[in-house]
Amino acid sequence: MLLFLAEYLTQYVGAFQVFQYLTLRGILATGTALAISLMVGPLMIRKLSFHQVGQAVRDDGPQSHLSKAGTPTMGGALILVSIAVSTLLWADLRNPYIWIALLVTAVFGAVGWVDDYRKVVEKDSRGLPARWKYFWQSVAGLAAACYLYFAFDTPVTTELYVPFFKDFSWSMGPLFIVLAYFVIVGSSNAVNLTDGLDGLAILPTVMVGGALGIFAYLTGHVDFARYLHIPYVAGSGELVVFCGTIGGAGLGFLWFNTYPAQVFMGDVGALALGAALGTVAVITRHEIVFFIMGGIFVLETVSVILQVASFKLTGKRIFRMAPIHHHYELKGWPEPRVIVRFWIITVMLVLFGLATLKLR
Repeated sequence: MLLFLAEYLTQYVGAFQVFQYLTLRGILATGTALAISLMVGPLMIRKLSFHQVGQAVRDDGPQSHLSKAGTPTMGGALILVSIAVSTLLWADLRNPYIWIALLVTAVFGAVGWVDDYRKVVEKDSRGLPARWKYFWQSVAGLAAACYLYFAFDTPVTTELYVPFFKDFSWSMGPLFIVLAYFVIVGSSNAVNLTDGLDGLAILPTVMVGGALGIFAYLTGHVDFARYLHIPYVAGSGELVVFCGTIGGAGLGFLWFNTYPAQVFMGDVGALALGAALGTVAVITRHEIVFFIMGGIFVLETVSVILQVASFKLTGKRIFRMAPIHHHYELKGWPEPRVIVRFWIITVMLVLFGLATLKLR
């Protein structure tokens, strides 16, 4: 919205031309989202506490978690509000990729909100039944995948690109829809599985989102894309603003979510943020690099899959508890140690993902 205002005022004051610069709007969007989170956060925490929207804790988990019972949850709504307001303020709303990213984030957030509401407000331990949760995730993910497939106007934008290879790509055709669907829905659930310790999920989300913002800027610039041998996706650069809001809102939420947490994200935040990252990765055509940078999310998901498969096939568990961050807690690692070490791993994976830009 402010971009339209700046464009109008430019005819009277030339200095407003500066708001045409994508990098500046990305920085301002980050700052705006951070400010909204920091200002609204305390009020939201008080409201959630007043209405007793508290987290339930499993008895079979680490004993240190029992003290977290009653901590306000559904704080992910704060992140979504910050992202939505900041994006609408600073992004070019004529760009369809901005709207698809916002809509996917909103729908997945709504699914998570219903699940959280049933668990913590209606005291229904099942929350939203798994089949319905997956159904609505699938509807949103498939709709986004189909839209992107038909919206992409060149064959280049539906090819699968492999890092480390300059000229290798696979023209997927309709299989693009399948890949996009699994990336969006899979990343949503992966972030949700990771959200089990204070700050564990949000900072990796911020780091991966920031890196995807860099990829969005480069893929949206024809000269950079040609120089780096990456696909050029016209208009994708505007997602820098969206990724900036993820970073700002995430850091603002981390202010209250850091150990010991004053508020938890809940499914409303985790499902939405994962879907948002997956959508940006699909639009910028960097799904494999996203898989690398989000290695912690992948590790958490694989640990759950292996645990369930092992128990059903052999009756034995591979880990003491899944997802894997609980395994390390039960081994005796203090919670802050698990969190910080997973953060460090994410930093290295994100740097490795960025390095693929030149390793071709």
